[in-house]
Formats: sequence, structure tokens, C-alpha cells
Amino acid sequence: MWGAEPGRGDAPSPQAQLARRLNLLLDAAVAERGKPLTFREVQAELADRGIKLSRARWFYMKEGTGRLVRDPALLAGLCSIFKVDPSYLLGNDTELPERIDSQLEFVKSLRAARVKSFAARTLGDVSPETLRAISEYLNKDIGRHPEVEQAAASPPEDTQGGQPEVP
Repeated sequence: MWGAEPGRGDAPSPQAQLARRLNLLLDAAVAERGKPLTFREVQAELADRGIKLSRARWFYMKEGTGRLVRDPALLAGLCSIFKVDPSYLLGNDTELPERIDSQLEFVKSLRAARVKSFAARTLGDVSPETLRAISEYLNKDIGRHPEVEQAAASPPEDTQGGQPEVP
């Protein structure tokens, strides 16, 4: 999904960097709103600003595939929707805005809690020591692999009742 640019070692491509930043903003929006921000919502907010966004372009921007999107109006519009400084998507600033960083920590905690809750329900009557050991392991594993946790736990967009909406 977020591959390295050919011939540049392990450095992520500019498309992958943009995708990562967009996905972090989308995760932070879930923490703020309690539900995912859908493509249709993003498209409508951009349209209110006179900016067009196709579903295909949004997809490849989020996936880090296709051409690099450099449209300053589109990127600034997205930053406006997410209430972050335009330099976050427009520039080379790799610093995560403090508000987004704190919301992502909260999302990470919620996801870890959901996994722990699922494990507790699935395992049934397990001793508190065993449950604590499982929790500690999960916390360590999530800390070692935040990109996997982020990608695997992100809900699909435009879903309602578990079924994708028809465009």
C-alpha cells in the first residue's frame, strides 16, 4: 500500500507520505467525531469551497498509488476540513500537529481496549494474571507496529450497517 519509491531504498515515496498524512488525519477525525469521515462528506465540503474531488483521486491519494497530487487548492482545502495548517499536506513538514497527535494516541488506546475486550470475551474464564499478560503483550506489540495497527483497524469508508454504500 505505502511503498517505497523505486531506487530510493526504504524511503517512502511522496505519494506514500501524502497517504500516510491523510490517513492520520482521517483517524484523528474518527476520534473527534466518533465515526469515520466519508468520501461523500469530504467531497461535499470541498465542493462548498469550489474544489472538485473524484472518488478515484481520493482513493489513490489515501492509498499512496497513482500520480502525486500537488494541487495546492485541493490540499489546502483538505487541511481546512481537518483544521490543520496547510503546510502539513503542502510542504515537507513531517511534524504531526499536536492536536492530531493527541487524538491518535487516544484512538490507539481505544483500539487496544477493543482488542483486549474481544480477547476477554473470546477466552471466557481466564485468570486475571493471564488476562494481564495478554494485555501487556498486546500493548507492546501495538507499540512496535503502529503502522500495521493503523492500517488494519481503519474502518472502510462509506459503510452503513456493514455494507458499502452505492455511489
